[in-house]
Amino acid sequence: MSDMGLVIVGAGGRMGQTLVRTVHSMEDVRIVGAVERSGSPHLGKDAGELAGLGSLGMPISDDPLPVFARADGVLDFTTPDATVEFAGYAAQARIVHVIGTTGCSEEHEAKIRAAARHATVVKSGNMSLGVNLLAVLVKQAARALDEDFDIEIVEMHHRNKVDAPSGTALLLGEAAAAGREIRLAEKSVRVRDGHTGPREPGTIGFATLRGGSVVGDHSVILAGSGERVTLTHQAEDRAIFARGAVKAALWARDRKPGLYSMLDVLGLS
Repeated sequence: MSDMGLVIVGAGGRMGQTLVRTVHSMEDVRIVGAVERSGSPHLGKDAGELAGLGSLGMPISDDPLPVFARADGVLDFTTPDATVEFAGYAAQARIVHVIGTTGCSEEHEAKIRAAARHATVVKSGNMSLGVNLLAVLVKQAARALDEDFDIEIVEMHHRNKVDAPSGTALLLGEAAAAGREIRLAEKSVRVRDGHTGPREPGTIGFATLRGGSVVGDHSVILAGSGERVTLTHQAEDRAIFARGAVKAALWARDRKPGLYSMLDVLGLS
């Protein structure tokens, strides 16, 4: 089988440049297009040169249609509105769409689900293989330890991250809620300020930290009387997300259209 041709959207950003370097370094995949938003200062630049690889003969464009038409898949770590737009193009081209974008609303999610009727979509709040394994362990721990163990999720990211809690924190929260057989939306506590009173039993708390250049730290704390269990993942390099995204694209290449997760990719669903 020939190498899988991938389009990288948001190619001028930090994650986009990481994706360019990662795809270029991995077997069975190749870059066939690089896309940025209209007005981006990176338009017309060579994606390889921007990523520090030297020229790849791949100028960055703001027109996704022709590059999607010649691609087998697209790697997308952009913004919710952009992802919905790209989902439509991927559905039209009937190609693989790997989505690592976070901060999507229910309206965005509904449009992505609709696109997945025609495209093979792999979407996750975190593409890291380690984080998705952690989510499985969190679900098991939450199921094994009853409500005498309070669940708190602590996350820290770099100062420029715009959504909170992070997509990974929410992924872990959903895993914990599934283990307890509850709905996260009904038991989630996002803010504590002032005189809050005692902690409500059965809730799942989130604490968000922002600062510096932290790629991503996540801890799930199950706190009981006299003991605590802490499950932790620390991301030290954005390349872990890029490698996971490429693995997801290769896994999805021959799959039927539908909405999948990294748990499907890893055989952990």
